[in-house]
Amino acid sequence: MMFFLRKYQLLLLSIVCLNSAFVSAQSYKKDSLQIKSYIRIEYRNNYVKDIKLLRVMCDYCTDIQKEAIGEEAVRRGEYESLNPKNKLKDGDKKLAIYIRIAKKDFAAIKEN
Repeated sequence: MMFFLRKYQLLLLSIVCLNSAFVSAQSYKKDSLQIKSYIRIEYRNNYVKDIKLLRVMCDYCTDIQKEAIGEEAVRRGEYESLNPKNKLKDGDKKLAIYIRIAKKDFAAIKEN
């Protein structure tokens, strides 16, 4: 008798866990956007000389939104320039920066 009771408890627990996992798991793609931008980091004598935004890949962005995304890409590029795998002694390193932003926050980017 105790074995059957334990078996049903375990079955109910697994059903509840699976149900909550499926209900609460939502894809980030539904409520956010991913925007790609390209930057160039210029190195001279192992130091960063310049970080330049090359392009923001966004067909539906306004100019103001592209500018805000570009500023964020350059800021992230500063962190990427510290990564040892991106460092060069002399030369240019081109990187693609992916920025994920919530749709609500993206729509809130307007003129200041």
